[in-house]
Amino acid sequence: MIKTGIIGGAGYTAGELIRLLINHPEVELVFVNSSSNAGNRLTQVHEGLHGETDMTFTNNLPLDEIDVLFFCTAHGDTRKFLETHNIPEDLKIIDLSQDFRIAAPTHEFVYGLPELNRRAICNAKYVANPGCFATCIQLALLPLAKHLKLNAPIHVHAITGSTGAGVKPSTTSHFSWRNNNISIYKPFEHQHLAEIRQSFTQLQNNFAAEINFIPVRGDFTRGIFATVYLDLDNDLTELQHIYNEYYDDHSFTFVIEETPDLKQVINTNKCLLHIDRIGNKTLITSVIDNLLKGASGQAVHNMNLMYNLLETIGLNLKASGF
Repeated sequence: MIKTGIIGGAGYTAGELIRLLINHPEVELVFVNSSSNAGNRLTQVHEGLHGETDMTFTNNLPLDEIDVLFFCTAHGDTRKFLETHNIPEDLKIIDLSQDFRIAAPTHEFVYGLPELNRRAICNAKYVANPGCFATCIQLALLPLAKHLKLNAPIHVHAITGSTGAGVKPSTTSHFSWRNNNISIYKPFEHQHLAEIRQSFTQLQNNFAAEINFIPVRGDFTRGIFATVYLDLDNDLTELQHIYNEYYDDHSFTFVIEETPDLKQVINTNKCLLHIDRIGNKTLITSVIDNLLKGASGQAVHNMNLMYNLLETIGLNLKASGF
């Protein structure tokens, strides 16, 4: 059994990660650390886990008792933790924050997007889990980058659910503000753009196209619905072949013939993609669950790869469709 621990166990992504790990047939969840909830039952915070676990949050850090440590911490906190604690030599780490997503000679983290870096993840000791918007947008465009076709300006409109803002209430996440409302934020300047550009450059060395990204707050709880468009000369049949070939051996990303709906991916680790040609525009629609494919589900997928397990084990989750 793979013994795991979680630091930062009170948030939405942590709740989903706990659910996945306690039901994973090859995993034992040893501890969930949360200084603000130490001594409380997990079900007092994550009420959906009633009947599945009787664990309590702890303030202890028995790092020598686990094989994999997951960080569900605020951005900046993982880096601080690693700088101030002794980490066992053989401990693997999967970080869900943004601290180590950008490659640098000062750290050993592999960028954990399986559809891009599967082989490197299999051999990695430390993995930086991608951002949710970054996952959705990259999966929409990676096949084009591989074929050196990202040369025109890229336009992205992506709407996300309120869980993307985290569990801590804010002026833009309260129900009375979010319900029956949409708004944009960080237009053209979202923090996920850096990792998106990094990945495209990995496949297409000369990548220099503009990415015009408008993030939108939606009036729903979970999921990301992204529409991406750019000018391309290729016809639809060729584009569909490029996408089907790229994702043919991947377990969670599917190219479909119909335009997807968000509900088709909620509560799953899937990404659904649809490609269309309208005039001289190529339109790619990409949908994911931000808490699963965009966070905790992808983290478990990365763990499976790191331990040479079947990629889908513990992740055979089904959307309700309603």
